Amino acid sequence: MASEAPPFWWQKPDWRAYALSPVSALYGFVASRRMAAARREKVGLPVLCIGNFTVGGTGKTPVAIALARQAKRMRLKPGILSRGHGGSFAEPHIVDPKHDSAKHVGDEPLLLAEHAPVAVTPNRAAGARLLVEEGCDFLIMDDGFQSARIHIDYALLVVDARYGLGNGHVIPGGPMRAPLLDQLRFADALLKMGTGSGGDEAVRKAARAGKPVFEAATRPKDGGRFSGKRFLAFAGIGHPEKFFDTVADAGGVVALTRAFPDHHFYSEDELQELAATARAGQLRLVTTAKDAARLRNGGASADFLKHLDVLEIETVFDLDHAPTRIIDETLAAWRERRNGG
Repeated sequence: MASEAPPFWWQKPDWRAYALSPVSALYGFVASRRMAAARREKVGLPVLCIGNFTVGGTGKTPVAIALARQAKRMRLKPGILSRGHGGSFAEPHIVDPKHDSAKHVGDEPLLLAEHAPVAVTPNRAAGARLLVEEGCDFLIMDDGFQSARIHIDYALLVVDARYGLGNGHVIPGGPMRAPLLDQLRFADALLKMGTGSGGDEAVRKAARAGKPVFEAATRPKDGGRFSGKRFLAFAGIGHPEKFFDTVADAGGVVALTRAFPDHHFYSEDELQELAATARAGQLRLVTTAKDAARLRNGGASADFLKHLDVLEIETVFDLDHAPTRIIDETLAAWRERRNGG
């Protein structure tokens, strides 16, 4: 993940990226061939995939939540397919946010399950069948663009405007999962998240290929309650510095920060150290909704959680009709597929 990845992945290409170019070329060739030759099972429901070009966080989870909410407004019954980072279920499993732990199903599925039924499994086709049994009639696949083995009716690729494609090199020389143009071949649209020029190359090439380009940003929910307060902000996500900036954007004073690896499970010693440091500096503790999901279901004490602020975010599209268009085009592609088009 991004926070565990070599820092040079997110910088201008240097000798390390170029030294790894032969291995990156081989990795990219294999990844592209797999995407092109993959046999994808056609499930009986429309499938909207939310993916990205690179490893690491680009904001797919809040996008999936926003589109699930829009699908509900359109009187659909969405279900979400997730691999579940670190999940331990051998068979497809419907997430129960009241009883499942993040160690068993992953942190992102717990957040997603607050908005729609979530099936956790590497076998997306089996997960889809389970969601059909739950009464779902529209599937949102969180990630899996490059590797999933089910037919995708609409692929929306998210690119972070701050970090973009990193150094533009394919794993292991950079964060790209496959060469950009090879990935764009299978995309239906691109979603640029946030402000900045990091995603401009992907936007330009998507536009040249005739792919729609949407724009969106994340904003804090109830951000006003953070204004003027002093925080020790900590996070174990793909790009923790984005979270620190969001706290500041909400009016909070970020006096100290602590960054942990993506999907990190906190030890008792780490939580005690965070609490002691915050007390010594007369600071409040604040973290992300994903981290809070791990903490609530991962052994944090009631006293620690009582003194923890959680900054929740939501995705807001620049064009109000964009989510409707994305879902409508997914449905249209599915109807064409169902009718043998």
